[in-house]
This record gives sequence, structure tokens and C-alpha cells, in this order.
Amino acid sequence: MSYLDNIRTFVRVYELGSMSAAGRDLRVSPAVTSARISQLEDYLGVRLFQRTTRNLTATEQGQAFYSGAVSVLEAVDQAEAQVMHLTDTPRGTLFVAAPLGAGRRLVAPEVPAFLAEYPEINMRLRLSDRTVDLTTEGLDLAFFLGQPEDSNLRIRKIADCQRVLCAAPDYLARHGTPERGEDLVGGAHNCLNLRYPGASEFQWMLQSEDGPKRFAVSGRYECDDGDVLIDWALAGEGIALKPVFEVAEHLISGALVAVAKQSPPVPVQMACLYTHRRHQDPKTRLFMDFMTQRMGASVRAAEASVAVCAPGEN
Repeated sequence: MSYLDNIRTFVRVYELGSMSAAGRDLRVSPAVTSARISQLEDYLGVRLFQRTTRNLTATEQGQAFYSGAVSVLEAVDQAEAQVMHLTDTPRGTLFVAAPLGAGRRLVAPEVPAFLAEYPEINMRLRLSDRTVDLTTEGLDLAFFLGQPEDSNLRIRKIADCQRVLCAAPDYLARHGTPERGEDLVGGAHNCLNLRYPGASEFQWMLQSEDGPKRFAVSGRYECDDGDVLIDWALAGEGIALKPVFEVAEHLISGALVAVAKQSPPVPVQMACLYTHRRHQDPKTRLFMDFMTQRMGASVRAAEASVAVCAPGEN
């Protein structure tokens, strides 16, 4: 297994471009990562990386070895998956990513039940509102809201999530209640924006008489954590655009109020993203089946609770 460990380490170093990053990903120390690469180089009799104090780049031999190394690991993973199919005992570690809001409210609460059903599976869950890269980050699957940019990946749809524009009653008492998308532009309202490095969405997509339309909103508050935007909205600092399942409890209590109802936000797709190879792994497929059913039910329940139970006009 040590030779396979060395190959796995090489692949992660190659993909991440860093010994320390690969070590963190594999949960080993930088010294172990470096030793594994050195052992592999000694075995092959070639230098796989050129190292300086600041940079690490693959040599020509390293570039040639990478494609073969990936094929070897894929073959091993596929063989293990076939054995697990026969033994009906899925095992190993699942590497999963999810947006902060969906991860905290929909994914994380269901993980204990899944692991209780499959005791030989371990979970590594990463929560972030930034866009993730399944290949370079070594992920089995990633949950997301929206439309993925990488068309080479596979998508399994979970639900179309209703969204809502909402603000605290205190904010609306001071600034007025917007009725439509046009009321939000031009600096009339403080819109709370989710932005992070590399984000491409800087406008709100709302329904209009002519169909979906982008509105260039602005505001003094920005953050890369969607839950912080909810906190700011609750504090009366502005208007947030959020999936209903993230703010249902606040809409029901009246702490937040739906606004701009003549221009409601366009629903957003919730789905999970995976590669074809990952889908062959029984634990990945089982987790997708498990979470798709439960997350979809949670989203529908939250939306129904707001429609039925929200006081007044919420």
C-alpha cells in the first residue's frame, strides 16, 4: 500500500501545486508528503518536481507520469467499488462540499443518520459559499445552488428552490417597502450582497412583466458568508435575497418580511455535482440517494411552512 500512498500523494501535489496543500488534503504532515515524493522519485529514478524555496513545478517526467498515475488510481478505485458491490459493505471516506446555508441547514443535520446506517463510511464535509473544483480539491461530490460552469461534470438535481427578497420591519419603517425590482436600483435601498473572490454574479435575477430580468442593485454591505447577510437583514441594515429554506423561521416569526412581491426572485436550482468516475463508487451513490430525498423534503417543507404559517402578508 505504501507505493499506492506515494502515487496518491504525487497526484495531489501535482494537482494542488504545493507540498503543504497536498499534505493538508491528505491529512499528513509536510515532512511525510515530501518523503513520499522522494521515495517515488528514488523508485522511478527520475525527478518528478523541480523545487525552489517559492515554487514547485512538475518536470517533463512528472507530467508524463501524472496521466498514468491517475489511471492507476482510477483502476484501483473501480476495483474497490466492484468489491463493495459484491460485499454490500461500502466503506472509506466521503469528501463533500456544500454552500454554507444549505450545508448547515440541510446537509450537516442528515450526516449522522447516514453514517449510522453505514458505519464503515467516514465524512469530510467542507462548507463554503465560494465555487469549488471537484478535481483539484479531491471531492467526491459538491452540493450547489445555481448553474455550474463546468459542463464536463455530472449533475443530479434535488429541487428548484424558491427565493425571497426580505428585510426587517425596522428597516422598512425607515426606508419604505419596495414593490418591484425597479425600486431597488439607483441607491434607493441598501441591498445586502453575497460576494467572494471569483464570483461572477453581481446582479439580482428577478421576475418582471417581460420575464426574468437582471437588476443591478447596490449597497454598503457585502460578505462571502450568506448567514452574515441574514444577520444584517435581521438587524435592520438592508434587503437580502435568500432561498426560502434559509429564512423560513424568520418569515414565520415576522422578524423578516417579504418585499418587492411584484418582482419575485427567479427560483434557483439545488443539485449535486460529481464526476462520472465518482458515481461508480457505492458510497458516493448511496450518499447522493440518501441526501437527495431528505434535502428535497426539507426544502419543500420550509416553503410550505412559509406559505401556510407566515403571519399577515409574509
